Amino acid sequence: MGSMLFAIALPLALGIVMFGLGLTLTVDDFARVARFPKAALIALTCQLIVLPALCFALVRLFGLDGALAVGMMLLAASPGGTSANLFSHIAGGNVALNITLTAVNSVLAVFTLPIVVGLSYSVFLDDGTGIGLQPGKFLQVFALVLVPVVLGMTVRRLFAAWALRMHTAVKVAAAVVLALVVVAALVSEFDAFTEHVGQLGVIALLLCVCSLLIGYAVPRAFGVARADAIAAGMEIGVHNAALAITIAVTVLGNETMAVPGAVYGFLMNIPAALATFLFARSRRGEPARAPA
Repeated sequence: MGSMLFAIALPLALGIVMFGLGLTLTVDDFARVARFPKAALIALTCQLIVLPALCFALVRLFGLDGALAVGMMLLAASPGGTSANLFSHIAGGNVALNITLTAVNSVLAVFTLPIVVGLSYSVFLDDGTGIGLQPGKFLQVFALVLVPVVLGMTVRRLFAAWALRMHTAVKVAAAVVLALVVVAALVSEFDAFTEHVGQLGVIALLLCVCSLLIGYAVPRAFGVARADAIAAGMEIGVHNAALAITIAVTVLGNETMAVPGAVYGFLMNIPAALATFLFARSRRGEPARAPA
């Protein structure tokens, strides 16, 4: 995993995923926050504050420490994954809100990821090597997260018809790439995975289940419409595991930190699919809003 080939292939793989995300976005998706101010604000608060706190509590509760604990916090701080939009669509969620939250979260992640990971280093490793807000590391996160998204948005703007035709193909490619990244991370750190699979599996499942519940229940408690709450639940419950893995390996230079993201990337499909089925089944003639 530390080979030059993989060091190049992993960012390239993430680039495909983020470029595919960019093809689905327009500038209006960022401005759309004004249409869903309440739902967006609640969802972002849960994503940026509640989830890292929840993950920290789970890590402490199950006695996870060192690089694996930092890797789990890195995952919790990562924005929603592109598959959240698909789950939300099937479940009857407001996909337009999903797209908006993904867009905003991807931008905010450039600032929040270094902070969360830097604090995690000081708590779980305490070796003074956290990424903190070092300019070089900050720029690497910026390049990994935003550059391919901006390229995708630019292509969407200049070649809208082509982007729409390629949308499905790029989605499939992104899903395949994510699966390959997860498998590669698990294989490369197989010893760490097998040694901690019980702990990591339980924490990953609990994080996903609790994230889905919080993402849906908190907005509903504040009077947010059901479709918007479903969108928030999927966005908060389905993290971008490929981003967490890539940052762990290429920015932090620690392959063990990629293992929690790989375990989560595999297991999160179970509670996400179950939640999608339950939401879709319980829909009572309430039509899902079409994506903008």
